[in-house]
Amino acid sequence: MYPSLLDSFFSPPTILVVSEERLRKVELEQKKRQHAQIEDQLSNLADYENQLRLEIEKLETPQSLEEALTGE
Repeated sequence: MYPSLLDSFFSPPTILVVSEERLRKVELEQKKRQHAQIEDQLSNLADYENQLRLEIEKLETPQSLEEALTGE
């Protein structure tokens, strides 16, 4: 027979007991993952900054006298 809506509504709640030690361990692992993600993002931004700096320097510095005179 199918369970009724009232059966699921009045069923006893599930209670989970977690020790503080396990909770702290999970929190620590989460913080470590967040820290690693931030380090990756910073590394990616630093690489992108270096690429942009090189492109800007290349655009600001004429390659030859002919380019400087003609503007090409």
